[in-house]
Amino acid sequence: MPISAAEALLEVRGLRAGHGKIAVLHGVDLTIHAGEVVSLLGPNGAGKTTLLAAISGLLPWGGGGVRFAGQDMAGAGPRESARRGLVHVVEGHRVFTQISVADNLELAGYDLPRRERAGRIEEALAFFPEIAAKRHERGGALSGGQQQMLAVAQGLVRRPRLLMLDEPSAGLSPVLVDRVLGVVAQLRAAGTAVLLVEQLIEKALAVSDRVYALAQGRIVLEARADEADLPHRLERAYFGQDVPTPLHA
Repeated sequence: MPISAAEALLEVRGLRAGHGKIAVLHGVDLTIHAGEVVSLLGPNGAGKTTLLAAISGLLPWGGGGVRFAGQDMAGAGPRESARRGLVHVVEGHRVFTQISVADNLELAGYDLPRRERAGRIEEALAFFPEIAAKRHERGGALSGGQQQMLAVAQGLVRRPRLLMLDEPSAGLSPVLVDRVLGVVAQLRAAGTAVLLVEQLIEKALAVSDRVYALAQGRIVLEARADEADLPHRLERAYFGQDVPTPLHA
């Protein structure tokens, strides 16, 4: 599918970012269109989590830029990004363990009018009947898989135009992995774009329209998810055989 900047929901151009003096991203370009699921794949340490954090405003940029829905995101932190419809669910099912499931979701929509917030909470819970049945239980009483569902539901309360999920399958049983990734397919059907960071390549490709591979802080492959021989091409990209040689050391 040709990439048209005019139609792009998210445009990342030449993005550089890192942690302190440690540079991680070295000029990343990435585009996502409305209603599209894009997987971001790569080996551990490639910079995938750093890229999501930079897009959502959790990390400052060292160069380049991000545009979302036609707006420059320079200076927008995570709260402002979420208000614009760009929602980041971080790795590791970060939920408040001492308060109820319902209160976790209330906090996710804290700045919404009460009636609208209540409606959005019910929308989010409809994706996860397992936690809807436990809405009055503490977050800490949920299993790891249920906590991951709650973390995704928190993001859905924001009714995002783009939902960024950082390894939502981490630590989950195969059945729960399928449940969480099944929600990604439902979101796509409803018109929500998803940027998915995932280690389970086959499962990620099954719910994706396109894929980017990141290695050593650079995009080394972009392809449609249904292209022939894609797993082999990803392996080559991961191990550096297709990585462009930098012009400067």
